[in-house]
Amino acid sequence: MVVSSDAPRPDDMPARTVLDEQDISRALTRITHEILERNRDADGVLLLGIPTRGVDLARRIAARMSEVEGRPITPGSLDVTMYRDDLRMRPARALEHTSIPEDVDGKTVVLVDDVLFSGRTIRAALDALGDLGRPKAVQLAVLVDRGHRELPIRADFVGKNLPTSLAEKVKVRLTEADGEPDSVTIVGGAS
Repeated sequence: MVVSSDAPRPDDMPARTVLDEQDISRALTRITHEILERNRDADGVLLLGIPTRGVDLARRIAARMSEVEGRPITPGSLDVTMYRDDLRMRPARALEHTSIPEDVDGKTVVLVDDVLFSGRTIRAALDALGDLGRPKAVQLAVLVDRGHRELPIRADFVGKNLPTSLAEKVKVRLTEADGEPDSVTIVGGAS
């Protein structure tokens, strides 16, 4: 079988923007209020972002929580690189920083990530969290749930459910991580 080098690759195909800056801001505000409502307030809640963009999203949610609660909310970060089950299949990315602002024991930990896809990153996060202590509960907040789960994992708080095909890629861009305006785009698949 001959593969033409002229065939467009998914990254070369036009991107469809599905969330812009305003949409992302509204989604994070809604997620913030849902977290506070489900947990009655921010007492006993610990936000942990999963690098890279989950950390930035956790910071934004914490800032919104601080406004609502009238006190500082400090998010943390949880690197899951060494807990991934695909380390043998692809090169490991550089280790990120894990920063846990307070003990997880007895807390409701809200894991924050940008895109929920197969569920494997979240499984790795649960394994990493288990090594840090025993939370009272673990909840999951994601900006985008694109489906295609391979594990029985479901987000508690979702900015946007975005049905996709496996041929498509969901790209999240955040000012902090990417130096460009916030957006969520779909690349590849049928146009």
